[in-house]
Amino acid sequence: MKLLTVPASRGAQWVLLGLRAFASRPMLYMSLIGMWMLLAIVVQLIPLLGTIVMWAALPLVTLGFMLTTQQVLQGAPPSLQVFVAPLQGDPRRRRTLWQLGAIYALVMVVVIGGFALIVGNDVVMPTPPPPGSNAPPPALDPRLQTGLLWIGGTTVLLSVPFWYAPALVHWGGHSAGQALFSSVVAVWRNKGAFIVYALTNAAAVLLVALAASLLIGLLGASSQQTAMALMVPVAFLMMAVFYASLYFTYADCFGPPTASEPTA
Repeated sequence: MKLLTVPASRGAQWVLLGLRAFASRPMLYMSLIGMWMLLAIVVQLIPLLGTIVMWAALPLVTLGFMLTTQQVLQGAPPSLQVFVAPLQGDPRRRRTLWQLGAIYALVMVVVIGGFALIVGNDVVMPTPPPPGSNAPPPALDPRLQTGLLWIGGTTVLLSVPFWYAPALVHWGGHSAGQALFSSVVAVWRNKGAFIVYALTNAAAVLLVALAASLLIGLLGASSQQTAMALMVPVAFLMMAVFYASLYFTYADCFGPPTASEPTA
């Protein structure tokens, strides 16, 4: 495997390639997004443990969508088993994927714990203010704003080592530490492309949000609920395009997986 460098403009092309892959198999991607969201909701019904399990599964989910796009490009029959396929191969790689999941879940526990310490129990579990009180609502508490910045910043930083780590384990046979390190190096060396990639995704989200706001504003009150309901599949569609584009970021930074490397 070779670590490659791409121009910054490639970031916008990753989004377009993801859109093209999605357009070729829209029902496949939407089914995977729907299945993942449903499983996440069901698992989180288990107090505390369910959330930790969901966090641990996230690296495997990103790998599953990379494998999906690989299948689409190869013209392989669509499969809904891409999330579990990496766990059915080489035992060493399977153990490493579990290690990545455990590391991710552990770090997320620290992140959420830091958020709780920043905001305090009175913001996390607020009590109703007494009648006539002029206390500001919890949403305006400065500690909550700081806590949200902590969540956003740490989540972005956490995404860097885990962006490629599952794929490097599955396709490159890396150890957990080596995969995390190589992911950081790859993202840093291609930071220009990733900045453009992030800005392009953000612009797409803002355009869709603006269009939705205009549509809801133009509709009467009786139709606004229908418009809001239509936003759910639109949000799923945008998530699907994002996940479909992940494979192209890997293929450009490390080269497409060869025929000798495992697939789904």
